[in-house]
Amino acid sequence: MTTPRIEHLVLPGVLTAEQADETVAGVRAIQREDGAIPWFPGHHLDPWDHTEAAMALDAAGEHEAAARAYAWLQRHQNQDGSWYAAYRDGDAEQPVDRARETNFCAYPTVGIWHHYLATGDEGFLDRMWPTVYASVEFVLGHQLPGGQIGWKQEAPEAGGASVMDALLTGSSSIHHALRCALAIADEREEPQPDWELATGALEHAIGHHPERFLDKSHYSMDWYYPILGGAVTGAQATARIAERWDEFVVPGLGVRCVLPNPWVTGGESCELALALWAMGESDRALDVLQSIAHLRADDGMYWTGYVFEGNRAVWPEERTTWTAGSLLLAVAALGGDEATTAVFGGERLPRGLPPGCC
Repeated sequence: MTTPRIEHLVLPGVLTAEQADETVAGVRAIQREDGAIPWFPGHHLDPWDHTEAAMALDAAGEHEAAARAYAWLQRHQNQDGSWYAAYRDGDAEQPVDRARETNFCAYPTVGIWHHYLATGDEGFLDRMWPTVYASVEFVLGHQLPGGQIGWKQEAPEAGGASVMDALLTGSSSIHHALRCALAIADEREEPQPDWELATGALEHAIGHHPERFLDKSHYSMDWYYPILGGAVTGAQATARIAERWDEFVVPGLGVRCVLPNPWVTGGESCELALALWAMGESDRALDVLQSIAHLRADDGMYWTGYVFEGNRAVWPEERTTWTAGSLLLAVAALGGDEATTAVFGGERLPRGLPPGCC
């Protein structure tokens, strides 16, 4: 019998109740006692994927575990509001990449808003507000006049310079995070007009000025992320998906990560499913999620990807918390989990102010 905790994680052809429990338990088993969630035991933690896994725990009702993950972020935030790009096995004393990626630094805000919606814990939101504020200010310090966001600050040992080239996928994810930050500010009755202007300028750049971003169009993320991040909607989103569907979607196997490589990945497949769901295309989203059943391992976790031509094989041989997390979040959205649908469906997420509005 399905428990109330996971009933929204049961989806025909994707997860049974028992399978959902196994996957959630798999993520929990990898989380350290201090709250850190590395990719897998012995590998590194990065703030984006750590947050994705924490959101999946909240979607499964594991709110205490998720709160510990956000407390880890708060304890280890750098003075400038950033986090390092990677920490060995989630050990904050062992950063292995001291660059500071703006996308990584923005995404915890999405998770913090999701946790608040899942729990209604106002004290949590109050405690995390300084973390949110500092991270947003760090990220917006890398915004260019055209609205796009430079993608990283080099590590101190490499000179610490800001790299102001912008990535469409990263900026699209940042757009989502800024809308969540605005929602948090509204909830606390602390309006942030500068953030609204910055969000509007970023949305305009994503939707109308592809030339402001590095050309990474051979990556599937650049195809669907403007939709997943909420910057491209409606008819524009429908046309965008139709334009490159046959290039990236491999029927029965999932979504390619990068062209022309014959490699489908679970994370990209689940993110595309979330984008499709946000567009109102739940049937296609379900088809995509069902297509990656072959990536499920015996322990309930998911292989990162599969090479489907030549020497066909699971590759790389790793089962990551963020792949499992993205699957759980996509299923939770299709299953009607309130916090997940609100965060990825845009409910209660303010839009930025359009450029030149004031």
